[in-house]
Amino acid sequence: MDRQKLLIIFGAAWVSAALLTWFLWAKTRAPQNERMSRVVAAARDLGAGARLGKGDLKVVSLPAKDLPKSALLDTSLAEGKALLYPVLQNEPITTNKLSALAGAEGVAAVIEPGKRAISVPITDISGVAGLIQPRMHVDVLFTRTGSMAEALTTVVLEDVVVLSIGKNTEIQPAQPGQAQTTTATPNVTLQRAVTLLVTPEEAGKLELAKNQGRLSLALRNPLDRSRIANKQAVTAEALDPELFTRIRRPQMVGAGAAGGKLPVDVRDPKAWAALTGQADPKAKEKKEPPKPKIVVDVFRGDKHLQETFQ
Repeated sequence: MDRQKLLIIFGAAWVSAALLTWFLWAKTRAPQNERMSRVVAAARDLGAGARLGKGDLKVVSLPAKDLPKSALLDTSLAEGKALLYPVLQNEPITTNKLSALAGAEGVAAVIEPGKRAISVPITDISGVAGLIQPRMHVDVLFTRTGSMAEALTTVVLEDVVVLSIGKNTEIQPAQPGQAQTTTATPNVTLQRAVTLLVTPEEAGKLELAKNQGRLSLALRNPLDRSRIANKQAVTAEALDPELFTRIRRPQMVGAGAAGGKLPVDVRDPKAWAALTGQADPKAKEKKEPPKPKIVVDVFRGDKHLQETFQ
């Protein structure tokens, strides 16, 4: 190969390398030349119903061509309003995601027509250790405590949507006797409450259960729409079918004793008392009628006495 051909090959390679370098440089410089706009975005993940404050908002830069039509350009336009839908961190806040009103009135806008929002107290245990978040689906369980005959657990509501989760701090003042000491401090109690989205009928059932026993939440898959076909309350008999047999085996007769089932309804206090030989705590002792008395009048001179004989 002669010298002229080598020069042509090296020249073509150099030109190709120069063109490739310029193309890559122009591609990296192109985004910097685009016109940018500053819009309001979420500073953190926020759920539906959250009331926006200064700490929940920030301003980010986006290319003008990718700017949403209803994006907000000033954080003051979103402060105090409630979110109608959940948003993620750095997601632009648009007007269609905000309630028309600010404050508590705007929070009510997230409630669907025909639904009601009702709050129930929870703990770390009854609230699935803090795993429950807004828009999740849960089942509500009711537990009534008491004796073995009265205790039961049943599913009150199924597939209920969580609207929000809040925390309330109650500060109780020091007792009068503690006020004289310098080390007396008020008692601080942290209470958690979850707000559920239910129908009016379910709201009445939930309110009754809340005041009659303890409520717990069971987290479920949002795609699971199944329902319990046969709702039956869980009693002590379901936990240990032989428990009552061991207590009063002589009274377990017939097929009930052989099958490990009770011949009576253990939820009936009278039946439980008859089965275990214990007195019914609700039964009141009958008072015996007073015995007849014989009253005799005794006159001793000018004195009048009455003597009573049983």
